[in-house]
Amino acid sequence: MKKIIFIAFILLGFHVTGIAQKANLQNAVVVGLFDRKDERFQMEILLSELLLENKIKAKVSLNFLKEGADVTALANDSVQQLIAKSGFDTYVLMAVRGYDKKFKPATQKLPLGEELSLGHLFPIYREEISNVTFEFKFYKGNEMTGYSMVKIPASSKESMLKKFRLKMGKQIKKHW
Repeated sequence: MKKIIFIAFILLGFHVTGIAQKANLQNAVVVGLFDRKDERFQMEILLSELLLENKIKAKVSLNFLKEGADVTALANDSVQQLIAKSGFDTYVLMAVRGYDKKFKPATQKLPLGEELSLGHLFPIYREEISNVTFEFKFYKGNEMTGYSMVKIPASSKESMLKKFRLKMGKQIKKHW
C-alpha cells in the first residue's frame, strides 16, 4: 500500500512539473493591437526590448509592414513568407483586455487573420483607473498556441509603463 501511494506521489509530481514548464519561446514578431499608432509603436518596442533582454529573438510588426498599413496585412501570405524568411515563426499579439476587473482567460481560439481583424478599442491608459489587464496571444502559423494575461497597477501612464517593464520581465523569464 505504501508503494502505491509513493508511486502516485511521484507520478503526480511529474504531472505538476509538466504543467509548469516554460512556453520555450525562441523568436517572436511582436504585434500591438491598439487603436492609436503611437501606443502601438510604444508597446511593441517595449515588449520586443524585454524579449531581447531575455535572449529571445524579437522584431516589431512595423518592420514587416509598409508605412500606414493595417496589422491585418500580417495575415497575407506574402508578408508571412517575408517574416518566415527573416527567421520568425511565432507571433505575439498584445492588447488591453480591460481595466479594474478580474478577467477570465479567453477560451476562443481564432485563426491569426480573424484575431488581427478584431477591433481593439482600449487605450493603454485612462484616467481614474487602478489597473490595466494586458493579454498576450501566441501564434505559430495560423493557430493560437498559447495565452497569457498580466494585470499592471496604473496610477499614471509613466508609472504603469515602468511597472509593465518590471512585471513583464519576470513573466517572460518564468513562463515564456
